[in-house]
Amino acid sequence: MSTAALEFAHVSASYGPYRALFDVSFSVPEGGAVALVGPNGAGKSTIARVASGLVGVTAGEVRTAGTVVTGWPAWRIARAGLLHVPEGRGCFAGLSVAENLELSFRQRAGRAGLADAMERAYAAFPVLADRRRQRAGTLSGGQQRLLSLATALVVPPALLVADELSLGLSPAWIDTVYEGLVGIRQAGSALLIVEQQIDRALELADRALVLERGRVVADGPSEVAAAAMERVITGSVEPPDPGRTPSAEPTA
Repeated sequence: MSTAALEFAHVSASYGPYRALFDVSFSVPEGGAVALVGPNGAGKSTIARVASGLVGVTAGEVRTAGTVVTGWPAWRIARAGLLHVPEGRGCFAGLSVAENLELSFRQRAGRAGLADAMERAYAAFPVLADRRRQRAGTLSGGQQRLLSLATALVVPPALLVADELSLGLSPAWIDTVYEGLVGIRQAGSALLIVEQQIDRALELADRALVLERGRVVADGPSEVAAAAMERVITGSVEPPDPGRTPSAEPTA
């Protein structure tokens, strides 16, 4: 019997005194893809941060591959097979493209596999090969996203948490980034996709969760999620319990 790559069981989380997640439960199956969609401030990025250990939980349990990781530090969760690509740069701006890749591959592929991993990264994303000596901070937004995804494509994690990878990108770069995500999934990784490009996320995912004010308001296949998002947009979703504090999360 297969074990889910990631499970949230009745998870709540806070930023100081402000409640951000309320009793969230879902799972990402091994090799599967789940999209997290919802308006800004709904708690999507909080779920990504909880999954990777960057934000602790106030209630509930988080499991990866059947192991309870609640309370584990981020580095230990990463070693267990979870790779979190956050919104924004996701790379070391002061290092070159090659240095960023070498740093990641030494940790994930080991010294013996470094040369082969570098070759495969450049073959997968030729634009990175062309800019291997360029500082990562001077790359375009799309190129930085590809640099973040390169290690996941070459050394597939058990679970990739991709947080708003399309944010601020042109349609052409979004296409390229999503092609990378397809390749990572085909390599066997499970995906948790936090995204505001709802159509793109639903196209790639097996199912989706719709969040509103820190709680799950829908969980199902694409058509269910799309209908639920329409209700969220039009304001017809049932409001949260009056005793709960709305999410204070400033971003997605």
